[in-house]
Amino acid sequence: MQPFLYEIVARIVAIYLCVDCWRRIRNGLAESKIAYFNSGFLDWMHFDWSNRFVSRDTAPVSYWITMSLQIFALAACVVVVIFGWWHPKT
Repeated sequence: MQPFLYEIVARIVAIYLCVDCWRRIRNGLAESKIAYFNSGFLDWMHFDWSNRFVSRDTAPVSYWITMSLQIFALAACVVVVIFGWWHPKT
């Protein structure tokens, strides 16, 4: 019963992440800017939110790298939604 619950939870989380990634990609293409993810704790605590976005006009390489990471995350989430969470038989 436990692996079955893992698959259900993994698919529910993957559906949420699919919707979130799709929304970010769609807004990034429509507005020509996308929010980037910075893993640094001090940068996260910094409250200057104007530097949080990458614009397609001012930084096209960073913009397309961020967009491609979002597209890759969307594809990975779609695979998890379709096939579920795989764990080896031991």
